[in-house]
This record gives sequence, C-alpha cells and structure tokens, in this order.
Amino acid sequence: MMKRRKVTVFSAGCPMCEDAVTLVRELACTSCEVEVLDMHDHDVTSRAAALNVRTLPAVVVDGKLAECCAGPGVSEATLRSASIGLPMS
Repeated sequence: MMKRRKVTVFSAGCPMCEDAVTLVRELACTSCEVEVLDMHDHDVTSRAAALNVRTLPAVVVDGKLAECCAGPGVSEATLRSASIGLPMS
C-alpha cells in the first residue's frame, strides 16, 4: 500500500480561500490526499482551533499547520502596532 500525505485546507469559501484550494490541488501529487473543510461547520471550527489555525485560508500537512499559515492572525497587539486606536494628528 502506498503511503499518503494528508493535506487539509481550512476554507471559508472566499475568493482567497478558493485560490488556496486551487493552488493546493494543482501542486498535489499522487502521494497527496487533499481535503477541503468548510469553516462554517462548527465541528470544523473546533478542529481548526485544536490545530491553532488563526487565519484563513490555512493548510495543514500531516496534522501540522504549514509554516505559511502559522502566523498569529489578528490580535490586539498587531492592530495596535498598525496604529489602530491612536488618533491621527
């Protein structure tokens, strides 16, 4: 039996998510099993949270969040560092 790589794409169905799904499918080889999960489903959201998914789209390969998707996502600190909340002079 051939060993398979499991690739999971967490998607909200937006155009950026669809582009990521297309790219993953284009890059996938015969060793890849690709699944696309809809973040509108509560069970999928729980699974994503357990994998520390913070932004969408997100790609998980063999149970590990891909480096490209491992950013911290939106947080108060990142928003404040972008000057949100600071009046303009």
